Amino acid sequence: MSERRGKDEEDPELAAYLAQLGERVREARAKRGMARRILARDSGVSERYLAQLESGAGNPSIAVLRQIARAVDYPLADLVAGARADSGEIAAILDLLGGVEASRLPAVRAAVERQLAGVGGPDKRARIALIGLRGAGKSTLGRLLAERLDLPFVELNRIVERDYGGSIGEILALNGQPALRRYERRALESVLTGHERLVLSTGGGIVSESATFGHLLEHCWTVWIKASPEEHMSRVIEQGDLRPMARNDEAMDDLKAILRAREPSYRRADAVVDTAGQTVEESLAALVEAVRPFLGEADAA
Repeated sequence: MSERRGKDEEDPELAAYLAQLGERVREARAKRGMARRILARDSGVSERYLAQLESGAGNPSIAVLRQIARAVDYPLADLVAGARADSGEIAAILDLLGGVEASRLPAVRAAVERQLAGVGGPDKRARIALIGLRGAGKSTLGRLLAERLDLPFVELNRIVERDYGGSIGEILALNGQPALRRYERRALESVLTGHERLVLSTGGGIVSESATFGHLLEHCWTVWIKASPEEHMSRVIEQGDLRPMARNDEAMDDLKAILRAREPSYRRADAVVDTAGQTVEESLAALVEAVRPFLGEADAA
């Protein structure tokens, strides 16, 4: 181990790569909402070694990275390479966007969505989907919003649990992240097929599966229900649910890492409602105003 460490330190390019690799593993874990001990359990890689790897001090074999990639349900090639083959095109698009005035960005985004969805454009109808981390208030506000707008209210996690025949925790414990994401995608497709009008509360990790999240963005008007890390934590504790932070001395650090990893995806929502420091009534009023532009006059009344 000491000989390898010495060689790594003598090779600045390798050291930089290992640091980036560790960051990608940490971000992939955070986006899935997995504590390090959970990743250790699901991957068979020791928690101590994962800590080394995430700090940039590890030099893992492909076999170890494969175990980690499977556990977090993340493409091995992306974990190893850290960049997509078409990253040049993506960089060019980002350069173009850098010169666009902020006031024009919504129109640019709408044009991109129409291009990706086809000539007809996204088919969102009167579907409102709330996204965000657990403890933001999605279920409470979603139910109240549905009552206010006279729309059906659906909690996606409850559909997943019904289809599986057990709790989300049981799915994760017995089958892992890949199974949960499969059930989540099937549940979402079923709900969207059966509802042209609804308020949908989604699981916090739906943004970690790009295909499922893209499907949601295409077929629903999305609102990010946002809160401070401290409020997320206190609300989760009040609900009696510490998953995935249970028995973790670094619970708040994990929570903040999850928020950092998911925030770019959450920001893709059509609107944002910040519930930090707000009462339920104040948050509901803000949510009603946020969704009003997305609905027809009859639905928004």
